[in-house]
Formats: sequence, structure tokens, C-alpha cells
Amino acid sequence: MLLSLLQSLSTNILYFMLHLSSANTFPKPLSAKEEEAELIKFHKDGDINARNKLVNHNMRLVAHIIKKYYSNYSDQEDIISIGTIGLIKAISSYNPDKKVSLATYSARCIENEILMTIRRGKKYQG
Repeated sequence: MLLSLLQSLSTNILYFMLHLSSANTFPKPLSAKEEEAELIKFHKDGDINARNKLVNHNMRLVAHIIKKYYSNYSDQEDIISIGTIGLIKAISSYNPDKKVSLATYSARCIENEILMTIRRGKKYQG
């Protein structure tokens, strides 16, 4: 009982800290028209630095999305890693010709990666 109370309290404190710090710890988003489009083009041409910059500037999106799942998931560091994997997959497979913004596409990929992992964990536990 005490252990579950402490675990719940620590989860809520970490969630609160993430909420407060997410605005100050990540780089500002890229401008969609100029910087982001240019980096996407460079990434499609094989520039790994462009991909890394896209990932770094979209980590705020990962933090925003994981807040939905944070209190229900036991290991917060894992869910951040899983969200980042989803972001990297999104950037690698993004097609600007589809007329969907990178943020919208990435959000779906991040959520899918998190949900697939959570479902996989529930299957093995049940």
C-alpha cells in the first residue's frame, strides 16, 4: 500500500516536472515554410545532420504526447525513448508530397509507437 502510494506520488511529481520543464528544455520549433521544408529536403538527399536537427526540434512534440500516457505507464524513461523512436520513424518515412504536416504525421507515429508498446506489454502480462 505504501509502495503504491509512493509510486503514484513519484509519477505525479515527474509528470509535473515534465510539464513545467518542457517549455524551457527543448529547442524552439522550426518554421514550417522555410527551415523545416529545407531540412526535410536535405534529409531526403541523405543528410544525417538534417535528420538530427529535425528530431531535436520536434522533441517538444514527443513530450507533449507522452503526457497523455505518463501516469498510466510504469517506466517514464522507457516511454520517452519509445516516443523518440516513433519520431525518428516518422521523420524517416515522411513524404511532404502527401500534403500532411510533419507535426501531424509525427504525432500519429509517436502515438502508434507508444500504443503498440503498451499493448505488447499488456498481452505478455495477462
